[in-house]
Amino acid sequence: MNEAYQWLAAHSRETAYLRSIKKLIAWDQRTFIPEKGHAHRAAQLAVLAKLIHERDTDPRVGEYLSKVEGTELTREPESTEAVNIREWRRAFDLNTKIPQELAVALTKASAEGQTVWEKVRPANDWQTFQPYLERIVTLKKEQAAALGYDAEPYDPLLDLYEVGETAAGVAAVFAPLREATIRLLEEIPDEFRRPDTGIITRHFPRDLQEKFSRAAAARIGYDFAAGRLDVTAHPFSTGVGPGDARITTRYDEHFFPMAFFGTLHEAGHAMYNLGLPEEHWGTPRGEPVSLAIHESQSRMWENLVGRTLAFWQYFYPAAQEMFPALEGVSLEAFYRAINRVEPSLIRVEADEVTYNLHIIFRFELERALIKGDLEVSDLPEAWNDKVREFLGLTPPDYADGVMQDVHWSGGHIGYFPTYTLGNLYAAQFFAKAREDLGGLEEMFARGEFAPLLAWLRENIHAQGSRYRPRDLVRVVTGKELEARYLLDYLKGKFVG
Repeated sequence: MNEAYQWLAAHSRETAYLRSIKKLIAWDQRTFIPEKGHAHRAAQLAVLAKLIHERDTDPRVGEYLSKVEGTELTREPESTEAVNIREWRRAFDLNTKIPQELAVALTKASAEGQTVWEKVRPANDWQTFQPYLERIVTLKKEQAAALGYDAEPYDPLLDLYEVGETAAGVAAVFAPLREATIRLLEEIPDEFRRPDTGIITRHFPRDLQEKFSRAAAARIGYDFAAGRLDVTAHPFSTGVGPGDARITTRYDEHFFPMAFFGTLHEAGHAMYNLGLPEEHWGTPRGEPVSLAIHESQSRMWENLVGRTLAFWQYFYPAAQEMFPALEGVSLEAFYRAINRVEPSLIRVEADEVTYNLHIIFRFELERALIKGDLEVSDLPEAWNDKVREFLGLTPPDYADGVMQDVHWSGGHIGYFPTYTLGNLYAAQFFAKAREDLGGLEEMFARGEFAPLLAWLRENIHAQGSRYRPRDLVRVVTGKELEARYLLDYLKGKFVG
């Protein structure tokens, strides 16, 4: 093997261990850290960010890349070596554009911003949070400028999460999706618009919810010997490394869907991480291809599997036995309740039809923030205007309005579009899995989820970053990414 390539691979793996440590202490910060430990944790994260940035921008990386590019190692574009070299080059070019001081400042500001958000959101305290968000937005603008762009500053931030996408390209996909969603809402019958949702707001004890959620996550394929389920202010999943992919959720004893579907969602993320090729860990070939592909896995298990009638044909008897609140409630009534279609304030609790509207207006707001068309101080009012325009609702406060998501507090600007792109990918992948496997619903009704997981492992998880997102969907399904798969799925489920 080429000595330069061997050096690059070893350097990449050593750096990956540092990133893994960073993920672990970031997970701890959001779960079990003592209240007085946050300031020290922010400093720890800043030091790690400095070390990682130094390794990412090591001039030797560029020197050795120049020795392997254009050689026999890159002759086959989809070979492991060619994929790694391609992605190392992209990362090196991006990282060398970011001054170390900016990388450290971003990490520290994000750690501080997220800590403050967790404290002040329950108190509805926007005024305290605002200066932290202003600092983050300022730094993200600096990051965009450092990375460079042709059209607008949002593009390089979006590209960090979804390589190859641009604001204009996303907007072109989102505009017709919004129009089609609004038309679909008008066609949905009352059985889904006005079911008895009191069923799922009865008393569901937290300990029983945890037991039931754990059992369901394990049944669909989440390996608890390689993970954990803990509680946090905002559900998330983190892939620490091979054999360690952790998930979190949050509980409401009077709203069953929050914890249960949140757990399925995060388990979908974790199963993707656990399905990555372990032999390639620490190199791009062993990494997830993008946030949208990642999201396709979580949304698929949460919705295209977890909210189906077939899924509950298997799980509902156990749910009725465990929760007295479901005594005498028919499967059909429960199914309609968990699939109610109604505009709501909270994104993570939104139904499948209106969910993308939440994403589209968030995309528009953060795009405006980075372009300079919107100031952070004006964000709450702009948020409320968008909620009224898109959903016909008015947020009662900041906590359930502009402060409801963790993303901006953690510096993740450019992330939101990946959710809707993920929904689009999920529907298209699922349609292909049904075509290849046949009878998925019958399998779910029998509690058989291994065939679908195996299909995902082979076609998506095991590919790592071999293909770029749009290429992956083309390779797997034989088609370009199309919104019609998602729209056909929604219409078939809710309209018939």
